[in-house]
Amino acid sequence: MVNVFQKKVLMLALYAGEIMMRNGAEVYRVEDTMTRICKSCKIDSVEVFATPTGIFISMDKGGDEDDTQTYIKRIAGINTDLRKISDVNHFSRQFTTTDLSVDKGMEILKDIDEKKGYPLALRVIGAIMVSAAFCVIMGGRAIDCCIAIVSGALCYLFSRLLKKADINSFVTGFCSCALASFIALFASLSIKGANYDPIIISAIMLFVPGVALTNSIRDFLSGDMLSGVARLMEAILTAISLAAGAGVVIKLFDILGGAI
Repeated sequence: MVNVFQKKVLMLALYAGEIMMRNGAEVYRVEDTMTRICKSCKIDSVEVFATPTGIFISMDKGGDEDDTQTYIKRIAGINTDLRKISDVNHFSRQFTTTDLSVDKGMEILKDIDEKKGYPLALRVIGAIMVSAAFCVIMGGRAIDCCIAIVSGALCYLFSRLLKKADINSFVTGFCSCALASFIALFASLSIKGANYDPIIISAIMLFVPGVALTNSIRDFLSGDMLSGVARLMEAILTAISLAAGAGVVIKLFDILGGAI
């Protein structure tokens, strides 16, 4: 029978894996972190299986007649916060190399989980910088970069508003890119010399699922085929929603005979 201490360790490992998975970590990293936490507490008979939507962990004392303790944690919603992933990685190294107690470890994980993200103003500044940079890369001129800065800021703020309303990521991407296309096309009609192509592309790049695509490839390379396929499909569907949002608005302007 699994004792109270082992159960606490299991819950600690499960919580660490949950934080990492909810913030965009790779499956192999989640499984490795959870396994290391358990084994550092002399729990060698532990098995971890993680997917983007759930984590399974089981352990026992290793005897033939021992009862196995199994827990399942549903993962609802995945964001991207690499800072929290880094914090959990640092915690796992600290936990496995020092005499940090399980209770203290749980407090540290709660602090990491409850840590607020970067301020909204800083995120908007980041969106502005990304939009301006990609506008230059796509051949935009000074006037295009100015419009891209406004478009990137407005589209990012709009996407945050939709997320607060619990709108799923696919609809959020569709609507945000539709807004970006509308701003770019309207600006090209109103401002002489403005080119809508680099403006639209620069705003769309804010929502491209680069982390999901990268993680899917890393999961494939590490042998986690189920997670790799799931994240690849997520990236593909998100990209389709972005393209559809921009394409619908461009087509409507074309039908109305305004922009193209």
